[in-house]
Amino acid sequence: MSTTRAFTPVPSIPAALPPSPDRERLSVVWVLVVGATLIRAAGFSFPFLSYRLAELHFSAQGVSVVLALFGVGWLAGQILLGRAADALGRRSTLVGAMVLAALALPVLAEAATPVTVAAAAVVAGLVYDAPRPVISAVVADYVPDDVTRTRIAGWRHFGINVGAAITGGAGGLLVDITGLSALFWINAGACALFALGALRYLPADQPKPTAPTDTGNLRTALRDLRLWMLWCASFTALIPVAGLFSILPLLMTDAELPASAYGWTQVASACAVLVPSVPLNAWLARRAARGASLVPLLAVSALILGLGLGSAGFATTTLGYVLAACVGIPGEIILFVTATMILDRLAPAHARGLYAGIWGATLAAAVICAPLIAGWSLTHGGPHLVAAMTALCGLLGAALCVPLAALMRHEPSLPTAPA
Repeated sequence: MSTTRAFTPVPSIPAALPPSPDRERLSVVWVLVVGATLIRAAGFSFPFLSYRLAELHFSAQGVSVVLALFGVGWLAGQILLGRAADALGRRSTLVGAMVLAALALPVLAEAATPVTVAAAAVVAGLVYDAPRPVISAVVADYVPDDVTRTRIAGWRHFGINVGAAITGGAGGLLVDITGLSALFWINAGACALFALGALRYLPADQPKPTAPTDTGNLRTALRDLRLWMLWCASFTALIPVAGLFSILPLLMTDAELPASAYGWTQVASACAVLVPSVPLNAWLARRAARGASLVPLLAVSALILGLGLGSAGFATTTLGYVLAACVGIPGEIILFVTATMILDRLAPAHARGLYAGIWGATLAAAVICAPLIAGWSLTHGGPHLVAAMTALCGLLGAALCVPLAALMRHEPSLPTAPA
């Protein structure tokens, strides 16, 4: 299968390509990448939500439930926003989601009753990762070749981790000065700024063509067995990644470590991304240029994540948790880049947003499952059972790559096959 496609405007894309050179199109992509980095840098709402709930005297089980509800909103938001990006347009979807985030996060910051907190957590989750499917669709619209898309995917992940480093460091420092609620207000302000940036730089959405229909796009996705096999493999491999935000705080709280210690683990893990990102991105781009299968690398990344982050169950000090978080970094980089490239090869032009949204829901589903797994494991077996369950998730993700590789190799035109 050829991995390089000639760039021709696709009439079924909701947002029209700007009548400008490729350099200007790429500038739009990089504006969105920088904006997503800003959102993650100020994205205090999810990483520090468990501490906010502890401040409100929620029980350990109550914290797990609210984190899972946040994940439910996250999952639904990825699919809904992915469909909206195809049906309504890239700019309308992104701007609307960021405005909703700017309104919902202050509510989560000030809510005090369990019902209000739970409802605000669902809405905040709905828009927490809103840029992901929209940016993925814009990159597929504007960038003609796999090599450039691979590099952009690598730098997107790089930017997200730089943002995470800022989140952990700034949050750990600010929490003792401003309190937890102020972090959520800062997150809301960043979302409002990104909404203004998207309104300024993204081209205006064009009327949706009459065909194919949005229902047809959904039907195509539901029948694509390769998409769902990629989804399952990514989901299980991402549970350890989600553990950086949900399992790790529970383990560190169980070890009686403060919120600032958790913040520094986020700083260390995000900074650890800086060293391997450039060489790994270049290596992955070369593999994409050769047309080599990326599925085996996806399997390797799942193993690294499961075993590496699972080792956090044996840590007892801040340094131990930092090392456990850093061990999985190469796996995290490889997973996000390879999964994004595999998805680009699967998605038809008229359903790029939907495909990106469906795959983006894998991280949200992992966010739902990770705290539930951690809560159950801590209750029934302690940190060592948490380690075993995390490693098992990585092993399962690697195993699911075997049938995915077979489908990618033998059925290159499967999008219409029954699921």
